[in-house]
Amino acid sequence: MPAVSARLPVFPWDRLEPYKASAASHPDGIVDLSVGTPVDPVPELIQAALAAASDSPGYPTVWGTAQLRDAITRWAGRRLGAVGLEHTNVLPVVGSKELVAWLPTQLGLGPADRVAYPRLAYPTYEVGARLAGAEPVVYDEPLDLDPAGLKLLWLNSPSNPTGRVLSKDELRAAVAWAREHGVLVFSDECYLELGWETEPVSVLHPDVCGGSYEGIVAVHSLSKRSNLAGYRAAFLAGDAAVLGELLQIRKHGGMMVPAPVQAATIAALGDDAHVAEQRARYGARRTALRTALEGCGFRIEHSEASLYLWATRDEPCWDTVGDLSKRGILVAPGDFYGSAGERFVRVAFTATDERVAEAVRRLAA
Repeated sequence: MPAVSARLPVFPWDRLEPYKASAASHPDGIVDLSVGTPVDPVPELIQAALAAASDSPGYPTVWGTAQLRDAITRWAGRRLGAVGLEHTNVLPVVGSKELVAWLPTQLGLGPADRVAYPRLAYPTYEVGARLAGAEPVVYDEPLDLDPAGLKLLWLNSPSNPTGRVLSKDELRAAVAWAREHGVLVFSDECYLELGWETEPVSVLHPDVCGGSYEGIVAVHSLSKRSNLAGYRAAFLAGDAAVLGELLQIRKHGGMMVPAPVQAATIAALGDDAHVAEQRARYGARRTALRTALEGCGFRIEHSEASLYLWATRDEPCWDTVGDLSKRGILVAPGDFYGSAGERFVRVAFTATDERVAEAVRRLAA
């Protein structure tokens, strides 16, 4: 049998292992600012909801409970400004990475089709295209793409890795262009609630989509805003026809969010206080790390939102990774996200307050 993995790039994080070992050898321990995994506690009201639903012996449904769909539509209206969302406009998924990786396959794309994503981007957009046998295409500006054979356009605002935020005008222009050419838009908005220097906008906002969800779907996750990376809680909202087709496919594939996680998601989406508390934690860590990095010669570009600082010393990214690893600090090389990032590193501010303070101390030494 042919090896499907042969279609895929080398798993990038494996290349970081020697530098992780170097950083871990520091006498005061490693400060891991690479992956960006949440480290703060899951809010108590979410833990309580999960525990209360723990006696769930039956199979959950792929579409989720009516209460979950209510929670998603209410949240999207309150937080994204989405108007008139019905249950048919939402779909829970088993974490956003699963969705990104398998979406082109579930859409039936193949060798004659093209999938576009930003030149600097989350690597799984490319992986998804390659798993389906489709052609991956990078862009600097979506309006410059050749629409021939283009079936799926990924937008990502706020961006991973750069933290760049697309304006309403940019989003509106991309949606209009895609509709004109019959291209489906999926907008990865998983960092939308983590804007620092600007307020990110969803493609579902009426100023962007014109009040119609035709041809657009937004992707959201609770991993970052609610510390639920371990729960694999995410959802889609947008075009009912697209989501209805995905629902049918996912039913056959058994892609079900566990019932206790559905209950936890309802609790998380109904509470804004814990999101504000977590934002405050991240905001303080971001300020401390940015000041320290700039103080030792780094330049920060974009980074107006998300959980990362996009930093450079105008040198090859692996030189920067190596130097910081000697100080016991691990960061992600920019070329993980495309060749355009080869002189940058991505610095996550998701470590604990103590580890962030230790990184600041080492950067000042």
